[in-house]
Amino acid sequence: MPQIQILYWRQIPAQVRVFDGRRPLTEQLPDRFQQHIDRIAMREGLAGTDEYLAQWNWSSKQECEGDAQQLLRQTVDQLIADHAPETQEPEAQEPDARDTPTLTTEPEDV
Repeated sequence: MPQIQILYWRQIPAQVRVFDGRRPLTEQLPDRFQQHIDRIAMREGLAGTDEYLAQWNWSSKQECEGDAQQLLRQTVDQLIADHAPETQEPEAQEPDARDTPTLTTEPEDV
């Protein structure tokens, strides 16, 4: 039975691998995930440090039924959908996005 494992930097997913047989199938998430990780690491002064490396962790393996290739694709697609830029908290978005004011009411005529 295939097993899925996800690589995270803190709580940000970066890669998925599915074990089914001798060699795992792996796929990195789109570049925006690594760019987001790098921005946070740079902002916190962690880039190139042991502390940065210590933040990387694989999830425990989860057994799933189905075809390994399909499970890989479904998992990657789900992570992308779950971490879409418009669904992230302001702190997780681009720095400019949280600095942009949002108009919540119509301006009054004076």
